[in-house]
Amino acid sequence: MDKYKYRIHIEWSDEDNCYLVALPDFPGNYWRTHGDTYDEALENAKEAIESLIVTYKNLNEKLPVAKTIDSEKASTQIKN
Repeated sequence: MDKYKYRIHIEWSDEDNCYLVALPDFPGNYWRTHGDTYDEALENAKEAIESLIVTYKNLNEKLPVAKTIDSEKASTQIKN
């Protein structure tokens, strides 16, 4: 599964008292998992991505294209 490079967004939530994890390259719910520590949130994110990849493959669905920093910059640049 290491060949896939998907973005992981981890953010502390005072309201939930934990780190929330988003996987913005995958459509659907923004927050996908969480963790009490940053390391736990990261491990849970990796597991969530692995589960999503398996699910997509089992459903014969095309995996989402992972965005990169460069592709994000290009899509947000203002052209004169």
